[in-house]
Amino acid sequence: MLIHLHVKNLALIEDIEVEFGPGLNILTGETGAGKSVLLGSMQLILGGRTARDMIRTGASCALVELLFQVENKKAEQALNSLGIFTEEGQVLLSRKIMDGRSINKINGETCTVGQMKAAAECLLDIHGQHEHQSLLYQEKQLEILDAYGREKIRPAKKAVRQSYEEYRKYMRALKELDTDEEQRNREKAFLEFEISEIEKAHLVPGEDEELETLYRRLNNGKLILETLQSVHSLTGYDAGEAVGTGVRELLRVTEYDTQLESMAETLQEIDGLLNDFNRELSSYVEDLSFDDETFYETEKRLDQINGLKAKYGRTIEEILEYQNTQQQKLEKLARYEENFLEARQNLKKAEEQLEKDSYVLSEIRKDYSKTLTEKIIEGLRDLNFLDVKFRIDFQRKQEFTDNGYDSIEYEISTNPGESVKPLGRIVSGGELSRIMLAIKAILADRDQIETLIFDEIDTGISGRTAQKVSEKMAVIGSCHQVLCITHLPQIAAMADTHFEIEKHQKGSETITEIHPLGERESVRELARLLGGAEITEAVLKNAMEMKELAQVHKNTRVK
Repeated sequence: MLIHLHVKNLALIEDIEVEFGPGLNILTGETGAGKSVLLGSMQLILGGRTARDMIRTGASCALVELLFQVENKKAEQALNSLGIFTEEGQVLLSRKIMDGRSINKINGETCTVGQMKAAAECLLDIHGQHEHQSLLYQEKQLEILDAYGREKIRPAKKAVRQSYEEYRKYMRALKELDTDEEQRNREKAFLEFEISEIEKAHLVPGEDEELETLYRRLNNGKLILETLQSVHSLTGYDAGEAVGTGVRELLRVTEYDTQLESMAETLQEIDGLLNDFNRELSSYVEDLSFDDETFYETEKRLDQINGLKAKYGRTIEEILEYQNTQQQKLEKLARYEENFLEARQNLKKAEEQLEKDSYVLSEIRKDYSKTLTEKIIEGLRDLNFLDVKFRIDFQRKQEFTDNGYDSIEYEISTNPGESVKPLGRIVSGGELSRIMLAIKAILADRDQIETLIFDEIDTGISGRTAQKVSEKMAVIGSCHQVLCITHLPQIAAMADTHFEIEKHQKGSETITEIHPLGERESVRELARLLGGAEITEAVLKNAMEMKELAQVHKNTRVK
C-alpha cells in the first residue's frame, strides 16, 4: 500500500509530506484547494505528461515521491518480473521534473518513464473524474471482461496474437504474389536484362583495382618516361664512372690506414647498387609501353565496370551478389503457379488455426461473462440499483483481429419492465459512475493492486444513492487501501483516515497544504460539507450522528 507521499514545488504545492494509512483514506477540501494537483502528482508517477508550467513559480524543479509497502505476493511477483525488487518490503518511485525533461527513479536507480509506469501499475490504480465515460466504448468493455478473466484469457489471447501474426504474414505473401500475367512478364524481362548485362561483363573480383592501377600508369605514361630518363641521366654513366674512380682512389690509401677499409667497402657496395639500379632502370624503360590501344581498352573496361557499379553495387562483389538475388527472383517467377498455390494453402491453414484459437478465446470470454454479469448485478444492487438487469451481448466481427473476433456490448435496464439496452442509450453520468465503481470493486477483488484511488466518484449522485456508494467504498477499503477525493459527507463519514486539503496565503504566495484530521476536526469538516459556509450546532450534531452511524455500519458489515 501507499504509505508516504512527498510532493515539492508542483503548482500550488510548496512542500508536503503525507502518511497514508490502511483502509479508506478520505481527502476533502474546498473547491480549488488543490485536490486535483495532489492527484495529478500521482498521475505523473503513472507516466503522465510533464510541462514547464507544472513547476511552482520561482522553483527550478518539482519532485514527486511515492513510497509503497508491498504486502501482496502477486504484486511483488509482478514487480520482480520487471526486474524490480523490494527493499525491506518497500518500493520508492520518484520523478523529478525540470524544464523540458524529467529524471525517473525506482529505489534510487534511474529508469525510463515506461519502466516507471509499468512499476506503478503493479501498485496502484487511479479512477479519474471522467474515466467512467470510457465504459461507453466497446473496446473498454472488452478490456474489463479480459481483466476479470485474465487467468485463462491472457494465454488464450497470446495464442490468438501468434496465430494472427502468422495469418497476416501469409496474407502479405499472397498479396505480393497476386499480380497479373502482364506485370509478371514485365518483371521477368527486366530481371533477365539485368542478369544478362552482369553476366556478359564476366566480372572478376579485384579486377577493378588492377585496372585502376594500370589506367593511372598509362594515363601518366609521358610523365613517368620523362622522369625515368632524367633519373637515368643523373645516375647513369657519369655517376657510375665517378663512384668507380672514388673506389679506386680510396683503396689506394687504405694500406696506410686500416680504418679506411670499412669506408672503402661501403663505397664499393654503393658502386654495385648503383650499377644494379641502372641496369633495372634501363630494363624497365625498354619494356615500358604506352600504346593507345592498351590505354583505350583499359579505359573502356573501367567505364563498363563503373557503369555496373552505378546500377547494381559499389563493388564487384556487391554486383555479383545483386546478380544472385535477381536470379533467385527470376527462378521464383518461373515457379509462380507452384508458389501461388503453396501460399494459398499456407493462408488457409493459418486462417483455420486463427479461427480455432479465436473460438477458444471467445468461449472462455463467454464463460467469464456469465459470472461477471452476476457480480455486476450484485454490485449494482449494493449501489442502489433496486431493479436492475444487466447482460453482456456477444457479436462476431467481420474481420479477424489480434484480439480475436469478439465484439461485445454491455446492456442494462435500470427500471422495471424495460428491456436491456446499450449503456450509452439509457444511463446518466451518475449511473455510469456507479457502474464503474461496481466494476472496479469486482476487479479489485481479483487483482494484485493494493491501492485504489478514486477522484470524485460521487459525481452526479446524492441522498440514498450516496449512502450506498459510501458503504461500497467501505467494503472495498476493508480489503484494499483506498484513497478517495470526495465532496459528499456520506462518503467522508466512512473514513478510516480523514485528510483536509486547504489553500491559504503565505506572504504574497498561495500554497496548498494537506493535513490529517482528528475525530473532532473530521466531524467539523463533515459539518462543512453538510452545511456549507455557516456551521450551526444542529449541523455539527448531524455530522456527529453521521460519523457514528458510519462507524456502526463498518463494525457490523465490514469488520
